Amino acid sequence: ANTLLADHLFSPSLFLAERIERGLIPVKGKTVIELGAGCALPSLLMTTINDHESPSLVVITDYPDPGILANLKANVERNSSLLSPGCIVKWMGYNWGTEASSLLALIPPVEQSATATATSSGYDIIILSDLLHFHSSHDALIHSMKLLLSKNPESVSYISAGNYTLPHVCDNFVSRARESGFDIEEVLPNQNSEDTEWLGQMEVSGLDREALAIRKAVCRFWIAKWGGQLK
Repeated sequence: ANTLLADHLFSPSLFLAERIERGLIPVKGKTVIELGAGCALPSLLMTTINDHESPSLVVITDYPDPGILANLKANVERNSSLLSPGCIVKWMGYNWGTEASSLLALIPPVEQSATATATSSGYDIIILSDLLHFHSSHDALIHSMKLLLSKNPESVSYISAGNYTLPHVCDNFVSRARESGFDIEEVLPNQNSEDTEWLGQMEVSGLDREALAIRKAVCRFWIAKWGGQLK
């Protein structure tokens, strides 16, 4: 792992953050986990933006390297005073493709429905921001999705990548995800102001709206759910 990547804010995180701010990624009352979070902008934004629309639980993870986790810990602590009162925020190291019982154990029992089973328990939402360029890790990443995403038709993974991730690399991830039981589709941008302009209202240090729009335009976006027959 390159520890330097963890303290950089890449375009896909900004892309997802804008969608979260605009309510296009509904998180109210949901349990959320972000893999390979880096600076964790999407996760931290959803925990601080609106007390009435926040998730019930956000778990922020990254590679279990001391330098990476120190950066993650600092970002969470820096925003601790802004966290929505009803949202529990946890952070921890996690290596993709490994067993995930420690992550699943963070979901409070109250978050599991009365009919929940060992096969349906898991997170309502998984966030993957700028992770597809790790081509050799696709199978491990998808295995973690299978372990962590609640086997419920409404559970969803939101996935964004920069267009610097080569198309054939993205295609490989999509193909492997489908083979693993996911229904994954790319959300293509429309050539209108909604998709070409930056519509977030919160300030981003060092970036004006024009620069943010450029960052937004270089991102791709997929939504993955379990296929018709849960596996």
